[in-house]
Amino acid sequence: MPTLAHRLLDRVLTHGTVTGVRNVTPRVIGVRIAAQGLRWTPGQQVRVLVGGGGLGTRRTYSVRDYDGAAFELFVLQHGDGPGAAWARGVREGEEVLFSGPEGRFVPQVGAAYHLFAGEETAAAAFGPMIAALAGAGHHAVIEVDTAEDRIPVEGDVTWTYRHGTPAADSPGLLEALRGLDLPEEPGVAYLAGEARTVQSLRRHLVTERGWPRRAVLTKPFWAPGKRGLE
Repeated sequence: MPTLAHRLLDRVLTHGTVTGVRNVTPRVIGVRIAAQGLRWTPGQQVRVLVGGGGLGTRRTYSVRDYDGAAFELFVLQHGDGPGAAWARGVREGEEVLFSGPEGRFVPQVGAAYHLFAGEETAAAAFGPMIAALAGAGHHAVIEVDTAEDRIPVEGDVTWTYRHGTPAADSPGLLEALRGLDLPEEPGVAYLAGEARTVQSLRRHLVTERGWPRRAVLTKPFWAPGKRGLE
C-alpha cells in the first residue's frame, strides 16, 4: 500500500517514461522522456527523482528540447553522484518522476543582442535558448575539457578547452570572454555553470565593460563540494 509520502509525491510530480538513452559525447548521456502537455520555455529545467528505493533524491537538469510529446536531458558524467549513476543505469521503458519545467533563466525579448558564457553544464540550456532566438544577434563562448566534449550548439560560438584543468573558477573561460569583440552597447548576458566562474564572468561584464547589473542573468548550477546548488 502506498505511504502518505508516496501519495503526496504522486500529486506534485509528473510521471514520464524513458523512450531512449544515448551517448551524446564520451561524458554526456542523453535521456529522452515521454511526457505530454508540458509548458516549456527554452532555458527552463526539470527536477528529476533519481536513486533507488525510498523517496529518492532530486537532481535538476536543463531541458534540451521538447516536441510536445517528449523531452531530452543531457546528463554530464562528472562524478559518482546519484544523478550520474541514474543516467548510466536508466533504461528504455522505465518510469521517471519529475517536477517542472520551471525557471526564469530564459531568453529576454527585445535585447540589442544576446551573450552566452558557460561550460559543459550550461551548454545544454544554451543550445535551445540560442535556437529560440531565431537568428537574433548573439555571441557565445563555451568551455569544455576537449573537443570531444562539444555538444551541438548552433550559431556564433567560440569554443575554449581546459585540457584537464579544473572547471571550478576557470581562468580560461574568463579570458575567452575578455577576448570577445562585443558591441559597445550592452545586450543581455546569460552566464551559467560553476558558481565562482559565473561570479568572475559577471564581475568582468559589470566592472570592466560597464554593463548594467540588470542586463546580466546568472545561473550557478554547481560548486565544488556543495550539495543542493543546481
